[in-house]
Amino acid sequence: MNLHEYQGKEILASFGVRIQRGLVAHSPQEAVDVAKQLTRETGTKWFVIKAQVHAGGRGKGGGVKLAKNLKEVEEVSGNIIGMNLVTPQTSAEGKKVHQVLIAEDVYYPGESETSEFYMSVLLNRSSGRNMIMYSTEGGMDIEDVADKTPHLIFTEEIDPAVGLLAFQARKIAFNLGLSGIAFKEMTKFVTALYKAYDQSDSNMFEINPVLKTSDNLIMAVDAKVSIDDNSLYRRKQYAEMRDLREESPIEVEARAVGLNYVDLDGNVGCMVNGAGLAMATMDLIKMAGGEPANFLDVGGTADAKRVEEAFRIILKDTAVKAILINIFGGIVRCDRVAQGVVDAYKNMGDAIKIPIIVRLQGTNAELAKEIIDNSGLAVHSAVQFQEAADKVKEVLAEI
Repeated sequence: MNLHEYQGKEILASFGVRIQRGLVAHSPQEAVDVAKQLTRETGTKWFVIKAQVHAGGRGKGGGVKLAKNLKEVEEVSGNIIGMNLVTPQTSAEGKKVHQVLIAEDVYYPGESETSEFYMSVLLNRSSGRNMIMYSTEGGMDIEDVADKTPHLIFTEEIDPAVGLLAFQARKIAFNLGLSGIAFKEMTKFVTALYKAYDQSDSNMFEINPVLKTSDNLIMAVDAKVSIDDNSLYRRKQYAEMRDLREESPIEVEARAVGLNYVDLDGNVGCMVNGAGLAMATMDLIKMAGGEPANFLDVGGTADAKRVEEAFRIILKDTAVKAILINIFGGIVRCDRVAQGVVDAYKNMGDAIKIPIIVRLQGTNAELAKEIIDNSGLAVHSAVQFQEAADKVKEVLAEI
């Protein structure tokens, strides 16, 4: 589950991470009101207006602006709220901005120069350990840094049995070229950041930039946070942060009926039970010359109602030109699934106007094939994986 910047910063602050303070506004007038409040609380005279959408590169799309007075706060907020913000991480249509973060100006003059760093905490799947990735090149796309100057990217792996050790935090501060007060502040920042990541059940914390201010404070100026969906049952305070407006409407609907669905850019819908089989099915579709339109795991209870719900979800994607149902009957019997397909097909009537290929293997697979073949419906049955691939190729050739 992705969070907005202001939500990520709330979590960081709760674990003692210093952040660039700010308040959220949903209208230009509210933006002025919170800017006044921010001045009272922080003393800031200038304000950074940030569009709150689940996408990086907001500044490149015009979603991050500086306002030097309250009049500019109102004008800039009015321009950003309601716009469709297009960034390198959005579609061509962009994402509609419903709210902005009014943040304090932290690039104030002082005794030393400001510096920007990159830092993220995530799981290194190769080693099975958490990892802090960091660089002196903050404020830039980390992909560009990795491509052009990979020697400027450092990593520090953490043993999950002992957690982040003090010498590791000092090592990070040293590699970032810090000394004196800034060095000590960075070690505190890194320690608190890792604690926030670990104890919030997050998939990722990305701070870009981490700022060393002119008076040697270290703070998070931005925050990109993703919480593990599987932990939300015990992190209800984070579950309440979910902004459904930022997610795919089809995925939201699928989640509401208990289906594991991920929207993809393809032309063949997938209805499968089991994540491993779903991945193999997507490979099968690619080998047959098609493109998977989704990942959909119906789970072990693929009865008529569940199959019908899955059909309706898949068919909401107008790009889908065919559907491949690939079920292994272990917990669930194949004949039960086959009957569910037939019943769902009949219940939906003319709603299904595209070819359907059904491959059922496992318990009562032969009986399931008979049910499909004798249904009189325009459903193609298959037994072997290759047979299903051939049928996908055939129906795509006819479209």
